[in-house]
Amino acid sequence: MKLSTLISDNVTEVLLKVIEFTQRRQKVLVANVNNANSADFLPRDLDVEQFCHSINTAIDEHLRSGWLILRDTENIKFGRSGSFEAKAFVDTDAEQLRLQDPQKYLKLQAKKLLENSRDQKMAAGLLREKQGTTSVYE
Repeated sequence: MKLSTLISDNVTEVLLKVIEFTQRRQKVLVANVNNANSADFLPRDLDVEQFCHSINTAIDEHLRSGWLILRDTENIKFGRSGSFEAKAFVDTDAEQLRLQDPQKYLKLQAKKLLENSRDQKMAAGLLREKQGTTSVYE
């Protein structure tokens, strides 16, 4: 089931965007771990700061005007019908760490995965509570 079919209001739309963003980021971070030993691999990430800024700006606008306006950034593009694109970028700091200290690199990726999972669980929990269901995927 596409999460966007559940959109019924602005709060739901924001929570669904957070869930979708964290799902996409999880795939990128898991690839970073799975390919850590590949010589030609470059670790990537999604721009969490840009995404959060877009969401925060949209919420501020919604509080002022009642409209939820999601604005594009360099790496985050919002489309029609609730769609959006999140462009992964090469994480040069992680790449340096991967080459210099593979264990610290893996710990960094694990930390990012845990934070991402926490954010996803929080958004999913808020969505379940808002919709009065036990599962977002029901």
